[in-house]
Amino acid sequence: MRNSLSFLSKPLVMTAFVGAVTMTGALNAHAQTASPTLYDQLGGKPAITKVVHDMIVNVAADNRINHFFAKTNIPHLQMELVNQVCEGTGGPCKYTGLSMKQAHKGMNLNTADFNALVEDLQKSMDSNHVPLGLQNQLLAILAPMQPDVVHQ
Repeated sequence: MRNSLSFLSKPLVMTAFVGAVTMTGALNAHAQTASPTLYDQLGGKPAITKVVHDMIVNVAADNRINHFFAKTNIPHLQMELVNQVCEGTGGPCKYTGLSMKQAHKGMNLNTADFNALVEDLQKSMDSNHVPLGLQNQLLAILAPMQPDVVHQ
C-alpha cells in the first residue's frame, strides 16, 4: 500500500517541517521576551499587598487624612485596593468595588487630601524598595482617578 503523501518530495516535506519548527521557535522566543507587566515588575500580588498594607499604616498615622478612614472597614478597603492595583497593573485580579465617584461621594475631599494619600503611598513604595520608574508608572495609572475622588 502506497503512502498518500508519497507525491511530496522529501525536500519539500523537510522544508515545511523546518519552517514550522522555525515559526514555533520564533513565537516562543517572542512570548519569552515580551515585556513583563507592571504587575510582574512590582512583584505580583504579595508585593502589592505589602505596599498597600504599609500605605494604610501610613494613612492611619497621617493626621491630615486619617479621620476620613475612622469608620472604614480596613480589611475590606485593603482587599479592594489590592485588587484595584493588581488589575490596573495587568495582574489577574478583578476590582469589584464602587466607582471612585461613588466611593468618595459626600466626603468633600480636596486636592491636599488626595495628595496626602499619594504621599503615603509613595512612602510605602519607598520603604518597600519599589524603583522610582515603577512608582511613576503606578502613579500614572492611579492619577486619572483624582477628579472622581476630589469633590469641590
